[in-house]
Amino acid sequence: MRRATTVTALIAAAGLMTACGGGSDDGDEKERAGESTVASSSGPASEGEDKTYEVTLEVGGAGKSSVYYTLGTNSTEQVTLPWKKTDEMTLNPTERKVGITVSVVPGPVKLSNGQLGAAPCSITVDGKKVVEDQGGAEGKHLCEYTIH
Repeated sequence: MRRATTVTALIAAAGLMTACGGGSDDGDEKERAGESTVASSSGPASEGEDKTYEVTLEVGGAGKSSVYYTLGTNSTEQVTLPWKKTDEMTLNPTERKVGITVSVVPGPVKLSNGQLGAAPCSITVDGKKVVEDQGGAEGKHLCEYTIH
């Protein structure tokens, strides 16, 4: 008798959970879908779309040096200066909201006074120079920019 009552209670509970869960989830999903459609249509159309940027990293100077950069992925190269790297970066709406950082860290070069110092660097996004560092013995010795 106790076993039959337990089984009956479990079946009833499962039936209620299935009936309540299935019906209200569909309704909630429809409501959420409607809400998200309204929210996305109220903002600018470009907010919900991917956007592609042309990013150029440059390191000046002369001779050979190492360059560490972040342009989608982290990389290190031994290069002959001056050096330039251009790539396209496509950001989805979430990445644009948070921002993606691009950077270049030039290695040391021989300065005009004979000492070693950082090479000059710059970052250009869609044809506009957004960051520039003159290099030398003092300063940040890197160029960094967050794309939105």
